[in-house]
Amino acid sequence: MEAPTVELDRLQSAYKSPVEAWITAIREEEALASTDHSVAEVDEWEEAGSREEEARNKVKTAKKEYEDALREMFFNF
Repeated sequence: MEAPTVELDRLQSAYKSPVEAWITAIREEEALASTDHSVAEVDEWEEAGSREEEARNKVKTAKKEYEDALREMFFNF
């Protein structure tokens, strides 16, 4: 039973890492929303929003892989 646990540990870690990156991206976007009202600042804010969305998508992918492995282990599907 150790091999599945090792794989689940790997997938869990592979999920947690992008979650931390996503949190950072959210905080960066929020910080830019609280700055000057210039065009350059708005551009930076929009770019930060794109980075946040990209990070979120990585989290969703990693979460699905981890959940699929858990379903396979516990429910065989």
